[in-house]
Amino acid sequence: MSTKKILLVDDESDILDFISFNLEANGYNVKVASNGEEGISIAKEFKPDLILLDLMMPEMDGIETCERIRENDTLKSVLIAFLTARGEDYSQIAGFDAGADDYILKPIKPKVLLSRVKALLKRRAITKEDTSESIIKAGRVEINTKRHTVLFDGNEVVLPRKEFKLLSLLCSKPGIVHTREGIMDKIWGAEVIVGDRTIDVHIRKIREKLDKDSIITVKGIGYKFLC
Repeated sequence: MSTKKILLVDDESDILDFISFNLEANGYNVKVASNGEEGISIAKEFKPDLILLDLMMPEMDGIETCERIRENDTLKSVLIAFLTARGEDYSQIAGFDAGADDYILKPIKPKVLLSRVKALLKRRAITKEDTSESIIKAGRVEINTKRHTVLFDGNEVVLPRKEFKLLSLLCSKPGIVHTREGIMDKIWGAEVIVGDRTIDVHIRKIREKLDKDSIITVKGIGYKFLC
């Protein structure tokens, strides 16, 4: 089994030293960067499996760094987890909207961090098992899960990563109610802790880009997509 590659991006050298030491001690191939620009440059060459990215950095913060990484075709599939002391709902939502896969709060014990890293990499391995092109059609929506495209009434709609995954899940079984717990587990993962309003905000944004009546709220349970 090949060694998994992890890139750490943080402007605090003691955090870089502490985390990299623990990751390397557990067999990971680790590179570090002290700012967003350096992180993007290293990521292009290193091709990491996972990027642990600080949210609050001078000049280019974690949100902008994440967005620029996602714009690079060779880095679209890399896992990105924000490692930050900021735990407000709006900060987490902004992070997920930028394309992050997880949100890890500081301070965190080494064993807990290693558990989260392991869970993230396992999720990536499961996702990569299915490389076949998949088309989901539900009413006026057509989704290509491999090319990451959405057509609504024949017109392309651009969705951030989490919105795309959420819409794909709902459209995969139109008319079926998806519970909030099930959505959280499948889209954000059981290891991720986010605010209660995270799903609601993402649903609202999808509705704004499609037909507001396409996704129905089932009070107290979850959501379903209507064709």
